Amino acid sequence: MPYKVPTKAVITDAGFASRFLPITKTVPKAMIPLGAKPIMQYVVEECVAGGIKDIIIVATHEGKPIYEDYFKNPCEKIYRQLESQGKLDRFEAVREVLSIANITVIEQDPSFPYGNGSPIASAKPYLNDDEAFVALYSDDLIFGEGDVKTLIETYKKNPDAKAVITAQEMPKEVWNKYGMIALKDKTKMTLSHIVEKPAKPEDSPSNLTSYGRYLLTPEVFAHLVPTNTGLDDELWTVDAITKLAKSGDVIVTKSKGKWLTTGDPKNYYAAYQEFIKMGE
Repeated sequence: MPYKVPTKAVITDAGFASRFLPITKTVPKAMIPLGAKPIMQYVVEECVAGGIKDIIIVATHEGKPIYEDYFKNPCEKIYRQLESQGKLDRFEAVREVLSIANITVIEQDPSFPYGNGSPIASAKPYLNDDEAFVALYSDDLIFGEGDVKTLIETYKKNPDAKAVITAQEMPKEVWNKYGMIALKDKTKMTLSHIVEKPAKPEDSPSNLTSYGRYLLTPEVFAHLVPTNTGLDDELWTVDAITKLAKSGDVIVTKSKGKWLTTGDPKNYYAAYQEFIKMGE
């Protein structure tokens, strides 16, 4: 039987974010702002726009109370101050945050090794065994139509898929920086494997880049276990997805938006420029 269509999403921000030090010694990376909102809020909004309001944020021990404060603190002192000043309209942005979604913040399981698969594995107890779910890396932003909607629409058309991943075409000059997708069947757009950071353009199997937007079935947890570490002794989501592709179809679907990473200061600045250009 196919798994049910997702009603839950997992958003991860459980790394050290060492490229953003010193700010990230105090502030989680996805709490760095674009305009008046943190990056994390845009990722949550993408989930909500795609029809998902039950969201698990996986954070570090230090980051957990910061996310809980941001999404759940009613800020009564600020409310009373604005009320006394006749400026309650400014509080509407806070009301939107407090009601945006049903958010649960958890810590990454410390028994898991370092790696981008560990936060997802840590969320397993909060997910349904009979239902697929969406996983998002919080340092990936989609401008325009969000990928969560695209992932779910694609899964509805391919209910027997083991997973669905989004992809974006990228110029060859940057293929060596990302995971490049090899297709098993170009007509069906099914995944064979992903080549991580190919050294030369000719080593890349396509111009399609994989990034942190996935629809996964619970079968992924058979591969996201502490003993399945890969490169640099880390637990990689991509390795688990590649293993799923060996047992069934993993569908690749192109993003309908524009993907930009905020994972380092240079790319964050580029994303901020895009944000300004779009008038967000």
